[in-house]
Amino acid sequence: MTETHQKVPIPQVTGPKALGFWMCTALVVGNMIGSGVFMLPASLAPYGWNAVFGWLVTIAGGLALAFVFAGLSREFPKAGGPYAYTQEAFGPLVGFMVAWSYWISLWVGNAAIATGAVSYLSVIFPAIAKVPGMHLLVTLGAVWTMVGINIAGARLAGGVQVVTTVLKLLPLVAVAGLAFWIIGRGPSAPGGVSLTPFRPADIHPGAITAAATLTLWALLGLESATVPAGKVVDPTRTIPRATLAGTVFTGLIYLLVCSAVVLLTPVDALKTSNAPLSDFVGRWWGPAAGQLLALFAAISAFGALNGWVLLQGEMPYAMARGGVFPAFLAKESKRGTPARAHLMSAGFLTVLVAMNYAKSMAEVFTFIALLATTASLFTYLACALAALKLQAARRITPTLALTVIAVLAGLYAVFTLVGAGKEAVLWGIALLAVGAPFYLLTRGRSASS
Repeated sequence: MTETHQKVPIPQVTGPKALGFWMCTALVVGNMIGSGVFMLPASLAPYGWNAVFGWLVTIAGGLALAFVFAGLSREFPKAGGPYAYTQEAFGPLVGFMVAWSYWISLWVGNAAIATGAVSYLSVIFPAIAKVPGMHLLVTLGAVWTMVGINIAGARLAGGVQVVTTVLKLLPLVAVAGLAFWIIGRGPSAPGGVSLTPFRPADIHPGAITAAATLTLWALLGLESATVPAGKVVDPTRTIPRATLAGTVFTGLIYLLVCSAVVLLTPVDALKTSNAPLSDFVGRWWGPAAGQLLALFAAISAFGALNGWVLLQGEMPYAMARGGVFPAFLAKESKRGTPARAHLMSAGFLTVLVAMNYAKSMAEVFTFIALLATTASLFTYLACALAALKLQAARRITPTLALTVIAVLAGLYAVFTLVGAGKEAVLWGIALLAVGAPFYLLTRGRSASS
């Protein structure tokens, strides 16, 4: 099969290769474990055992997507990840539209992550929630601190990611250990509780779908290692391994921790909690332990913010180098980082946070998380279709495993889009529509120059 469209070349980044296997894995795990695992139990509380099945669906879909990204990155280890793959398959317009949607999901999602981090900080420092405008200042301070770290260099950002990933795992291990201890004591012990009983009659497909849509927010980021491919050591081996390992590890952590909290906490107490994991620990080990966990939860979200800020700069940088974004964004700083792209993305993020500061932190988190998730789903669906197209065109070696899993990944993306609801899908389509004239304008200028 011959290609009928003209592809825009996506040049390799020539800067220092700063990210190895462990840093890439930390980028995947660190970006996936952000504010989601610490805040989702409250959203999942009404679903009970349906939430457990929702997690299983999401983890299965996430692994299918991770396998697709691993296969594509092995064949096309190019900066930009989803942008590079979809352009290879469908040409520059589709590649741009996917990259546009994905880039917007990055800085929009960072607003939700930063909001979640500050929400947990307010448990320790109540003034953040009580003093008007304080949470806005703290949120923007966190954002620009992470932007500064990433402008300073990929190695520094990678080192911060490794440290924060290790730190964020400590409270999750503590919550899992506490859950096993509670179950081991049995309901007959003083103050003892038991798992919510499993009743088949309470399991409903609609509830599982709704829970699976919510849990997808927590798995966004499984493709993280594919975006800064030009800065990865031995990318054809490192990126696939880091993508699959990070997704498997994170999925198991989520399933264990979130399910334990949902099934061991009364629904009425959990669904109104602003810091569910902190409240869960504080209920058994005292307020001091709850505040300590809140501190680690904030560190977790800040670590995820660091990783996502890395991506929100790398994506427009790769698009600019491909000729579909303003050329000035393709310039690197003396430290080999896309400083201009970082500053532009952070500027949009700042405006979004400022526009929503009058709302409660919970309201901001919910709205922005839904918007970012929907934008990402279009990217995931397009990448699954790209894997099928590239195999059919013999651009990559066709295998039965990749074909079957790409079909399953595509079906999962459609399934989750349906679960997201009409409003979320319309928002996603609107984001894509805004990108079309921008692409035509940029390409027109490029052709005339």
